[in-house]
Amino acid sequence: MENTFDPDLIHAIYKIVWRRRALERRKQEEAENLESEVVGVGTSKKNRPTTANANALKLSCELLRVFITEAVQRAATIAEAEGVSKIETTHLERILPQLLLDF
Repeated sequence: MENTFDPDLIHAIYKIVWRRRALERRKQEEAENLESEVVGVGTSKKNRPTTANANALKLSCELLRVFITEAVQRAATIAEAEGVSKIETTHLERILPQLLLDF
């Protein structure tokens, strides 16, 4: 198996995103509760921690590795066609729309 991303790193990134989204949801719910004078029974949501199992993290790491490898290869092809030996941001910008559609 080729080198891939560390599942712990990917999990840490996911946790940051989940935490930010939970804070945004809480702020939105608080704003809605302030606007509404009457709160009905059962309107509160359960706050469960979001988790990812080990297989999902491994798969996410592999998908990220393949995505980045493909992006570098496509950008290198563009750079080579232009006669440049170094990949620049413009090369990545040119391949990104089609890459995103392919994935």
